[in-house]
Amino acid sequence: MASITSIGFPRMELEAGEKRVFLPDFIQKMANFGLKVVIEEGYGSRSGFDAAEYRQGNKKVSFGSRQDAFDQALVLILRAPDHDFHRLAPRTILMSMLHYPTRPSRVEFFKKASLKTISLDSIVNDNNLRLVENMKAVAWNGLEVAFGLLEDRWSDLIRPDGKPIRVLVLGSGMVGRYAVDAAVHLGNIERNNSHIEKAGPGVVCQSVGRNLTQQSETMIALMKDTDILVDAAQRRNPTKPLIPNGWIKHLPAHAILLDLSVDPYLPEADPPVVRGIEGIPMGNLDKYIFDPNDPEWCNTISPGVPTENRRTAVSCYSWPGFHPEACMIHYARQLNPMMPILIEKGYDGLSLNGDYFERALFRGTLRAWEDQN
Repeated sequence: MASITSIGFPRMELEAGEKRVFLPDFIQKMANFGLKVVIEEGYGSRSGFDAAEYRQGNKKVSFGSRQDAFDQALVLILRAPDHDFHRLAPRTILMSMLHYPTRPSRVEFFKKASLKTISLDSIVNDNNLRLVENMKAVAWNGLEVAFGLLEDRWSDLIRPDGKPIRVLVLGSGMVGRYAVDAAVHLGNIERNNSHIEKAGPGVVCQSVGRNLTQQSETMIALMKDTDILVDAAQRRNPTKPLIPNGWIKHLPAHAILLDLSVDPYLPEADPPVVRGIEGIPMGNLDKYIFDPNDPEWCNTISPGVPTENRRTAVSCYSWPGFHPEACMIHYARQLNPMMPILIEKGYDGLSLNGDYFERALFRGTLRAWEDQN
């Protein structure tokens, strides 16, 4: 069992709107655990942090090139650095949101490259609940945008017929439950308070589970009076959509398609992986609203996927990134109790025989994923 002696923090700014970085307090904690800390030059600059705030006079903290950050024993970066996997040496520990279940090509690469990985989204407790997640931010940030679009169309969020806004949520897991909560509060507490003061009619929100989405007649009937259709589902079979493109034509013309599941299109998979709502684009922090006639609509959609039927789509790969500092405070709070264990035990020392957090960390490892699959 070998303990970890160094940690690297590469920048995660994949697009201009991505400003999330681990904050100086978290970096200092890693140094105080005895780690050599190497941060990529420019880390935190888009969020208003400079090198002095990260160093804080600590000699264990230094800045270097992107490769320098990837050369450390442990590399911690929130979003998976798909274009930088080649920078990782064999036996390096990569800790990131790696999404093993829906990224089979990644998993194969890691195995062939002899990398040690811990997927943050697979760190779960004994009840299979994720310990590193920000599902509430996913739901609330997405619904905030969707209701904002409706508010632009309907003053004070009052439908032309005066009836309550209708929201249909696919999925009843953690994201789905938060989505219902956000929807009935119009995606924003201030907006909700204003709506109440103006005696607005409010929201009727329905949540449908896996069995119901397989009943086309029932789903189409529900969709005909839906203002916001929310995909918050975790599909057992990502090769089949929950909402085929042909069903979208039954939505009202003003309806909004809100994507919270952000499953990818993976045409290279066998069979190909598709999105829950068929034929909608994948957005990011720079562009997350797509009008039906948007010339960029098909840029992120695999060839052969039907896109004929469209409504305004709201999709973002990184919903928590809308409020970057709050997001990273949240993640740091979740990681703080785990990091000393990982540093002491190392990757190979983790097991299901350890304490609560060690067991959770082990479940996030690639070897645990391989054992289960």
